[in-house]
Amino acid sequence: MPDFNAVALFEALNGQRTSRGLSWAQLADELWEQSAVLNARRHDHPISPSTISGMGKRGDTSCQHALFMLRWLGRSPESFIPGSANDIPLPLVGPDRRLRWNLRALYDALDARRKELGMTWRQVALALHCTSNQLTNIKRARFAIGMKLAMRIVQWLGRPAADFVYAAKW
Repeated sequence: MPDFNAVALFEALNGQRTSRGLSWAQLADELWEQSAVLNARRHDHPISPSTISGMGKRGDTSCQHALFMLRWLGRSPESFIPGSANDIPLPLVGPDRRLRWNLRALYDALDARRKELGMTWRQVALALHCTSNQLTNIKRARFAIGMKLAMRIVQWLGRPAADFVYAAKW
């Protein structure tokens, strides 16, 4: 199965950033300001410009950070997977919400499918090109997992990413 192309996401962001004359810091500010009302209530820290600008070199980003970027671009995660058939839009949200992955629901769907197929965590990990611990730790993940792994999982499940993304209000 083809991987989520974080470099293509970086290039799309960089293309939009450049055409709009934005610095990396200004882009980070715009990504953060998409949820201005929520941010004012939560008082948490914004996304770092280096998180965005370094993504092209790292070739991955966290699944939660990717949602900021995808929202800004108005694109689905599947639009960065070559040949993907599941190009379902992410939920539309206003400034009082933020898109978030429901990692518990992702884990539960993964575990249910694993049991349905009679597979061990090791077998599923081999199929998804990761470790068993990466999969079982999703159950307890506080913040995020890598976007490539999240998208490998949804593809393996045969479901769109939008099934596991919600409009968080906290």
